Amino acid sequence: MSVVTPAPARSGSGFRSRSAALAVLATGMLMTVLDGSIVTVAMPAIQNDLGFSPAALSWVVNAYLIAFGSLLLLAGRLGDLIGRKRMFLIGTAVFTGASLLAGAATGPALLIAARFLQGVGSAMASAVSLGILVTLYTQAAERARAIAVFSFTGAAGASLGQVLGGVLTDALDWHWIFYINLPIGLATLALALRALPADRGLGLAAGADSLGAALVTAGLMTGIYSVVKAEQYGWTSAHTLGLGALSAALLAGFLRRQTTARTPLMPLRVFRSRAVTAANLVQMLMVAAMFSFQILVALYLQKVRGYGAAETGLAMLPAALAIGAVSLGVSARLVSRFGDRAVLLTGLALLTAALGLLVRLPVEADYASDLLPVMLLGAGFGLALPPLTSLGMSGAREDDAGLASGLFNTTQQIGMALGVAVLSTLAAARTERLAAAGATPAEALTGGYHLAFGIGAALLATAFAVTFTLLRRPAPAPAPVPAPSAVRDVVTAGSGR
Repeated sequence: MSVVTPAPARSGSGFRSRSAALAVLATGMLMTVLDGSIVTVAMPAIQNDLGFSPAALSWVVNAYLIAFGSLLLLAGRLGDLIGRKRMFLIGTAVFTGASLLAGAATGPALLIAARFLQGVGSAMASAVSLGILVTLYTQAAERARAIAVFSFTGAAGASLGQVLGGVLTDALDWHWIFYINLPIGLATLALALRALPADRGLGLAAGADSLGAALVTAGLMTGIYSVVKAEQYGWTSAHTLGLGALSAALLAGFLRRQTTARTPLMPLRVFRSRAVTAANLVQMLMVAAMFSFQILVALYLQKVRGYGAAETGLAMLPAALAIGAVSLGVSARLVSRFGDRAVLLTGLALLTAALGLLVRLPVEADYASDLLPVMLLGAGFGLALPPLTSLGMSGAREDDAGLASGLFNTTQQIGMALGVAVLSTLAAARTERLAAAGATPAEALTGGYHLAFGIGAALLATAFAVTFTLLRRPAPAPAPVPAPSAVRDVVTAGSGR
């Protein structure tokens, strides 16, 4: 399937209006990604100031993650129904207001509640962003360039957040990591009112499946909660297994509901595209693996090499620059010449090599010789993400572009939650075993990170295999002798990517 809206006019004013809309969407993405990474740097300061217990501190991250990940799919579909512009504006307003509450928090309860509201707002705005983008840019080459800009913003925001979080926390205090969202959010709202195209939506009657909405939201929320708490309770505990089973039952009930509902919340036709299904699976694997690159490398620099927060962000900056140079300057041109699949495979191969190098990272690593080459290989993310996003949205139609966008963002968040929970748990267990065997703290930590890097490389290799196998273009069938009407009836459905 492909987006059925007509291509926008190629006039100068049309180009400028679409560019302005892209800038708004990219700014919204930047604000969301910045918030996710900037908070992690300030966690010690937040704990000391507000008196968080070690167990409660994790909810500064978990409250946001649970709300964000569980509401993306619902928010994407609601955007199709009530209008994607309206959903983006409401979500941005909620996020901005919640940022003010978080910055003004004087106790743990208020901060956790504000973080949950931030997750709600982020889900509403992020879920429809790609849907708006693909309906604006319908030509393949233009869409590839627009997605490259959008993807770069997300990738760069993660690294920028680490630097900015350290600087704001050290120079001012942790409250400003939330207050900085206020001018960005207000500017985004003002520009979005003028730049984003108006759309009426299908109307709630076209997909007002309240039972389906309750099932999918409860299922995703329960599942993400069980994953993020698995490190505390254990993967084989009754808590984790019981909630995991409940989540699976709720999601199975949701899928069953969608086959019988008169107006399904998520029409299952979206999964008929092999490209869409494979792209969402590959994204889940890739994002889970990249946790070991972005987060564990930062932890290695701080806990093993003794870097400060801002110094760690600067050390990670070459990766962001390499990703930006590739995604903005190279990826779209390569996709136009070689296709989405070839560029995605190349990006995954580079990322696999990067994590493979990290498996041999020494305790006393030299930045220039041991870490800088890995940072530069991170450019593979800039190659992989734009074509992967194009494939994930390739099945979107005008009436369900928000749903496809919400689905793609949901698998990203599930991959992130799984990466955080699984890799950090395994790394910690490996560290404890090495410490018990007599290793020094630095050696034990490095050994734990080695295991996580190795598993991350295996996940990327699996993503490579899925891409190579499922996104292979089918061999053309031998041409039969055509009947007079047969040629007219042939249609191309774009399912071979």
